[in-house]
Amino acid sequence: LSRERQDLQLEINALEVRIKTAEEERGRLETAKVSEMGEVNSLIEKLMQEKDSLQEQMISLQRQEGAITEDLLHLDKRKANLEKANLDKMYQWIKKRQNPRNGLVMSFQGDKNAPGWAFIYDQALAIEAYTYFADFERAKKVLNFFKRKSQKEGTLFLNAYYINDGTPAQQMVYAEANIHLGIAILQYTKKSRDSRYLGMAEWIAERIIVLQNQDKEGGVRGEPNIEWFAMERNLNACVFFNLLYKVTAKPQYLQARDKLLGWLSRHISEEIAANKTDIVDTNVWAIAAIGPEKLDELGINPDRIVELAEDSRGVKVEYVRPDGQRVKIEGFDFTPERDAAKAGVVYSEGTAQMVLVFKIMANFYYKKGMIAKARSYEVKADAYLVGLGNMIIPGLSLSEQAESCVAYATQDAADTGHGWVMPRSKTSGSISGTVYTLFAYYSYNPLELDKE
Repeated sequence: LSRERQDLQLEINALEVRIKTAEEERGRLETAKVSEMGEVNSLIEKLMQEKDSLQEQMISLQRQEGAITEDLLHLDKRKANLEKANLDKMYQWIKKRQNPRNGLVMSFQGDKNAPGWAFIYDQALAIEAYTYFADFERAKKVLNFFKRKSQKEGTLFLNAYYINDGTPAQQMVYAEANIHLGIAILQYTKKSRDSRYLGMAEWIAERIIVLQNQDKEGGVRGEPNIEWFAMERNLNACVFFNLLYKVTAKPQYLQARDKLLGWLSRHISEEIAANKTDIVDTNVWAIAAIGPEKLDELGINPDRIVELAEDSRGVKVEYVRPDGQRVKIEGFDFTPERDAAKAGVVYSEGTAQMVLVFKIMANFYYKKGMIAKARSYEVKADAYLVGLGNMIIPGLSLSEQAESCVAYATQDAADTGHGWVMPRSKTSGSISGTVYTLFAYYSYNPLELDKE
């Protein structure tokens, strides 16, 4: 609107110059009393009508600008749900979820299907949160648990452990969860300047490279001896090898990264051409993992990726908070289409990831000098942060009532459509949702190393 208003002002200025010129011509003709007077009067009248029309458009635009400015001010007030005091409470909640003996962090509170479980993915996020807030002792407690495990186990880490005694809660091995742990180790290593866990990151990398070598195109499978691939896993593997190369300068990690870049470039281009995006944190997560500059360089339009995610995953739902209050929340769902009997579902982790993506895109366009487009992405990020604010709830136990956490989703146990069911956490907290909401608020991309 600002740019359109500026263009209109330029047109009005140009018309005023033409009107002045025509009036000067009319004055000359009046002195000379020549026959062209009628034509000049007609031209001046036409120019004045055109100017009046442009000024009416200008007034309309100014009214729209005023209304939008009011909306933005109102939005800023509503963002009070996510102000610093509440964020401090969220971090306190994350700290209280940690077992002080073995360092593990409970993934979900109140989910009967995973009681006392600590998923590797959530441990990686907890390490990154502790590292971001320079709480290195807490991060080391989690890392020490896995260091002890790596000395005993020859394969990748299992997907989940019991928080009380550290025994396996699931026997499955997922490459993706281990990759996230590897990224968290590198974030800790860079920020703390403590390299004692770097060997464990390389231990994970060696086993991921074995999986990568099973595919002639250079993609990473989900786990040993299976055939399927996932976009998100390969994006994170690409990030992992890239960060590992930056930290160690070892050429094998650069080679692994470049093979994955080729794999990703081909497959993302194919999915965009087919107007397809699987879940929010797949193709769109390429913007956080690879960056819009690199995607642009590879001939992939990052705006199109965002559009696909918004069109196919954006939903507006009613959420019943633990206190019984009903609120409307706009966010992102797991799947593009749901049965008529099911309402859409907003899940906090994916919505927070989209906020990060919007912020990254805003920064991308600010660097290019495209201020209006950058601001449009910032407005979207702010709007979705408001929705996440409505998903902030108190902790369940009496000792945690003063703390805040973020519910994983607006429904309990909804089918994601991707082979697993969401936890029962509509009114109880989620480590991943809470951590990513903090990252979204602070504009922290966990897939990048801080620049010194």
